Amino acid sequence: MYTLLNTINTPDQLRALGREQLPQLAGELREFLVESVSKTGGHLSSNLGTVELTIALHYIYDTPNDKLVWDVGHQTYAHKILTGRREAMSRLRMAGGIAGFPKREESPYDTFGTGHSSTSISAALGMAVAAHLQGSARRAVAIIGDGAMTGGMAFEALNNAGAMDTNLLVILNDNDMSISRPVGALNNYLARLMSGRFYAAMRRGSEMMLKGMPPVLEFAKRAEEHVKGMVIPGTLFEEFGFNYIGPIDGHDLDALLDTLGNIRKLEGPQFLHIVTQKGKGYALAEEDCLLYHGVSKFDSTQGIQIKESPKPTYTQVFGSWLCDMAAQDERLVGITPAMCEGSGMAEFAGRFPTRYFDVGIAEQHALTFAAGLACDGYKPVVAIYSTFLQRAYDQLIHDIAIQNLPVVLAIDRGGLVGADGATHAGSFDLSYLRCIPNMTVMAPADENECRQMLYTAMQLNTPSAVRYPRGTGPGVAITQEMRALTIGKGELRRKGKRVAILSFGTMLAPALAAAEQLDATVANMRFVKPLDAELVLRLAREHELLVTVEENVVQGGAGSAVAECLQQHGIVIPLLQLGLPDRFIEQGEHGQMLADCGLDASGLIAAIEIHSPPVRNKLAHK
Repeated sequence: MYTLLNTINTPDQLRALGREQLPQLAGELREFLVESVSKTGGHLSSNLGTVELTIALHYIYDTPNDKLVWDVGHQTYAHKILTGRREAMSRLRMAGGIAGFPKREESPYDTFGTGHSSTSISAALGMAVAAHLQGSARRAVAIIGDGAMTGGMAFEALNNAGAMDTNLLVILNDNDMSISRPVGALNNYLARLMSGRFYAAMRRGSEMMLKGMPPVLEFAKRAEEHVKGMVIPGTLFEEFGFNYIGPIDGHDLDALLDTLGNIRKLEGPQFLHIVTQKGKGYALAEEDCLLYHGVSKFDSTQGIQIKESPKPTYTQVFGSWLCDMAAQDERLVGITPAMCEGSGMAEFAGRFPTRYFDVGIAEQHALTFAAGLACDGYKPVVAIYSTFLQRAYDQLIHDIAIQNLPVVLAIDRGGLVGADGATHAGSFDLSYLRCIPNMTVMAPADENECRQMLYTAMQLNTPSAVRYPRGTGPGVAITQEMRALTIGKGELRRKGKRVAILSFGTMLAPALAAAEQLDATVANMRFVKPLDAELVLRLAREHELLVTVEENVVQGGAGSAVAECLQQHGIVIPLLQLGLPDRFIEQGEHGQMLADCGLDASGLIAAIEIHSPPVRNKLAHK
C-alpha cells in the first residue's frame, strides 16, 4: 500500500530517492496521514498542507545537521513520519506515545520544542548565530504559518535577524492565502530566478559598483523594490533586511526543490513565501479545513460525524453566557487572540460582529487593547487559554492591574488538558494570578457556577478572572437567570468530622466522593482571591486536619493562600496541600492523569489517611 513510504525511516533514505519518485511519496504520505490521524485524533488540515514542503526540506537540507524549526506542531506530522516515527504515530498524543508537537527529547530532528506559536524565527536565529560563532556551515530554517505571523514576537525576531546578516531562511507557509497574490508559473519562475546565484551575484556586484555613488545606489535599491513589489508582496520583508522570494506553490515539488536548492547556497537572511492549501488531498478537509483542523477519532471514509453531547462543555457555557450578557449590556466587547471557535465565541461573533475582536496570535496586544477599551467605559471580556495568558503576564500586571481596570479574563483550559500535554496545560494560573493586587480570581465547581461567576465578574469595576477547565462538567443544571455571588464567600457542601476538605474549582466532585468514605467536611471555596478567611478559620477551629485540593501546582496556589491565612491569624493546625506535582505532566487521558497525580477520590483518600491517624484507624475497622 505504501511502497515508498514504508522504505523511509530517515531523511538519508529519503535523499536516496530520485526526484521523479517524490510525487508518489507525497501521495502515500498524505494518504497515511489521513488514515493515521483518523484513528488517533490530532491536527489534520494544516498537516495535509505541508506534505510537499516537508519532503523538499529534508531532501535538500542535511538534517539533522541543518536545523529545521517548525512553528507549533500543526505542521509537523509529516516531519515526524519521515524522521523515524511512522510506527509511533499509532500512539500520537497518548500516554507514553509521541507528542503532537515537536519535542527535543523525542528526536534529534526535533530541534526545538514549539507548542506555542510565533517562536520559530527567534529560535532558528539563535541556532544560525551559534553556527556562525562555531565556524560551522550548517543552515537554520524557520517554518512559520501565516497565523503565527500575527504574533509580535515573530516581527521582533525578523527585525533582529535582518540586522545581523546571518544565514537564516524563514519560510512563510501561507495556508490561508491571506497575504498572497495569485500563484502560478510566473511566480514560480521569479522565485527560481531571485533565489539563484546569478541574481544574488548581480545584486552584490551592483551594490559594490554603485557604492561610490550613494544617490545612484539608493535609487537602484528603490527601483529594485518597486519592480519586485509590482509582482510580489515582499516589500515589508525586504525592509526588514531579508531577500524576499515568492510566493510559490507549496504543492509544486519541482518549484520547491529548485528554489530551496538555490537558497541553501545563498548567504545572509532569506525569506521564502509559499502558498499551501489546508486539507490538501483529502476532499472533506479541503471543503471544511476548520472542522478538520483538530479532530477526534473518525471514520476516514465517512468523515467526521458531529455528535451532540448531553452535557455542555465549559467553553459552551461561556459562549452562551457571553451572548446573553451582550444582549443585556451594550458595554460588553469580546476579545480573543485567534481562538474564536476554541474559546466558544463563534455565536457571539455572528450575533454581535461590531463588538467582537479577533486580534490574531497577539496575546500581549489583546490585554492592552482590552485595557484601552476599559479606559473609555467598555467592559472587555478576554477569552483566552490559561497557557496563552502566560504570554501576556506583564500586560496583565502593568496595563490592567496597576490601573485597576475592569477587564474580565475568561480563562479556558485551566488545569490539565489531556492529549495536548505540558505545553498547553493550565497548571500555573492560580499561582500567577493570586499574587497580583486588585485581582479577583474565581474557580467554578460546575457549569452553573461558571455562568454565575462570569456574571459576577462582569459586575465588578476591577480586574477579574474566571478560570475553568477543558471539557464537560458534572452535568449540573444551568440556571438561565444570572445572579452575582458574594465576593470572597465560599459555601459548605458537606458537614463531617475531624477532616475538612477545602476544594477549589472542579475538584469538588472527587472531594465529595472522598468525603463520603472519610466522613469529612467539604467546602466549595469558589474564590481563590479574595479568600474566604472567615470560613477557613471556622473550619480550622472545628477540625483536626485541613486539606486543600486544586488542579493547579501546589507552589503558590490556592492551598498556599490558605496556609498564609492561617499563619496571619496565628492558627496552628496540620494542613495538607494537594495539587499538581512539581513537574511537567505529559499527555494522556485527563481522568487518568488526575489519578496519577493523586487527585481522584481514591488518591485523596490515600493522602488523607497518611496524614490523619484517626481517619486511618477508622477506615481500618470498616
